[in-house]
Amino acid sequence: AGLGEFRIRDLNDEINKLLREKGHWEYRIKELGGPDYARIGPKMLDHEGKEVPGNRGYKYFGAAKDLPGVRELFEKEPLPPPRKTRAELMKDIDAEYYGYRDEDDGILEPLEQEHEKKVIAEAVEKWKMEREARLARGEEEEEENIYAVNDDESDEEGGKEREGEEDQQKFIAHVPVPTQQEIEEALVRRKKMELLQKYASETLLAQSEEAKTLLGL
Repeated sequence: AGLGEFRIRDLNDEINKLLREKGHWEYRIKELGGPDYARIGPKMLDHEGKEVPGNRGYKYFGAAKDLPGVRELFEKEPLPPPRKTRAELMKDIDAEYYGYRDEDDGILEPLEQEHEKKVIAEAVEKWKMEREARLARGEEEEEENIYAVNDDESDEEGGKEREGEEDQQKFIAHVPVPTQQEIEEALVRRKKMELLQKYASETLLAQSEEAKTLLGL
């Protein structure tokens, strides 16, 4: 490690160059029918008995493993934290999680009131400026009477019929309206039908319907 970073890199490069040459010779021996030393040969181990680490065929020996940027290549990524189950997540959810207790601390409400006053003051100031601008242009402004009652609006008392008024509102009926006599006749027919259904037997009802059919009623 005392040789310095550049000297260590040079030595490590030289070792890898010799290893590549050794690999070429092993491949040539295999081509000539000899043993496959790349497969049956002993593995390269460091002084701790561990296999020499490498990246894409490039090996790092001795102090080269501790060079800047090299150590990070072989550091194992930490395992991700275990995921919580749905029950564990729901255990910490309460009313405060949904914001229902934001005003309990007494901080939010005064801030909202202060902001509300500021917004109202800005709106009033904007209205005053627009009003002064209209008056400066000579435009007459008609004040809106907020107490005026719209003719189209009516309350419960105004909606009731008032007898004895001279200017009663006239209505135009767009559908045929039955007369009082027609209404009374319809009620009598309905009453007869109710009595027949209540006291008459099914045979009489059938005969009555047959008679009406024959008479064309």
